[in-house]
Amino acid sequence: MRRIPAGKFHRYAGWKFKDYFTHFDITLKDLIFGNIFGFLGFIAGIITSFFRLFSKASRPDVIFLKGGYVGLPVGLIARLFHIPYVIHESDVVAGLANRLLMRKASKVAFGMPPSDEVMAAHPNYVWTGIPVGPEFKSVSPTREMSLKKAFSFNPEKPLVVITGGSQGSENLNEATRVILPELLKFTSVALVAGRKHYEDMVDLKRYENWENASLESNFRMWEFNTTMNELMGAADVVVSRAGATTIAELAALKKATILVPFERLPGSHQVRNAERLEAVDAAKVIIDSDMMADPKKLLDLIRHLVKSPRLCADMADNLHKEARSDAARRLAEIILKEAEHARSSS
Repeated sequence: MRRIPAGKFHRYAGWKFKDYFTHFDITLKDLIFGNIFGFLGFIAGIITSFFRLFSKASRPDVIFLKGGYVGLPVGLIARLFHIPYVIHESDVVAGLANRLLMRKASKVAFGMPPSDEVMAAHPNYVWTGIPVGPEFKSVSPTREMSLKKAFSFNPEKPLVVITGGSQGSENLNEATRVILPELLKFTSVALVAGRKHYEDMVDLKRYENWENASLESNFRMWEFNTTMNELMGAADVVVSRAGATTIAELAALKKATILVPFERLPGSHQVRNAERLEAVDAAKVIIDSDMMADPKKLLDLIRHLVKSPRLCADMADNLHKEARSDAARRLAEIILKEAEHARSSS
């Protein structure tokens, strides 16, 4: 394995000119110093990629690019040397790096059905889905109850799992802090606070009451759970950010889902992911800023779903239709086909 440097350019969706001065602490750290280091990393990646691919004897037949900005230097040099490359874009809308590379890509594989404008601009696209682990699969009602019991929850009571991913989400955590007393009146709650924010949430451990090794409070909190497929598999409702991989896992698990997209990310890709699913009744959506302005909106939405099992089942079915269990195989077939075409053309 050989490493190639890359540089990330920091941007914030929806910011107006004045915002760069009212958030000067963020601007100075990320947009100025962050982008200086990002530019240097990009240049280093261009130089390294050039020397890695310069020799015809060591050039690959095809290059697979996944991960946005980390693939940009390689993709640009591959284009220079006429090496075919395949891109995989997880989100509904492509990030800046992939938009720069798409026009010359042999194939553009999407994890979610792309927007109309992307399809019109890139006829070489294909919807493959996102590869997820085989452990992410739908479970029977009996298995769901068994998993609740394994995590010490009441198997007869609804379970809401709230997660911001492995690092966690400060805003989701804080909203949960506000509404937790009301939530526990009608549902069990599992909060994955995340490695980055767990220490700020340890006060919620007071709600995690045990009696003779039995969970009495129907609340548990983890820094991170290594069996997220089982924890989310136990859930009646999952509250999550709207990252494409998490969505793919929830689709495979066939879960009723509330998505809380963070709208400040470049390209607003989480918002677009969430809107795409909301449009086909595959998820409910509350924008992060709306949730923070009034956490009760999240509480009301959770209550509505918990008390509407038929609606949850329909949403889960619709989300499951978005899953592509053969995503890894389809991607491999595309890459191999492009490699064969490159060899036959040389």
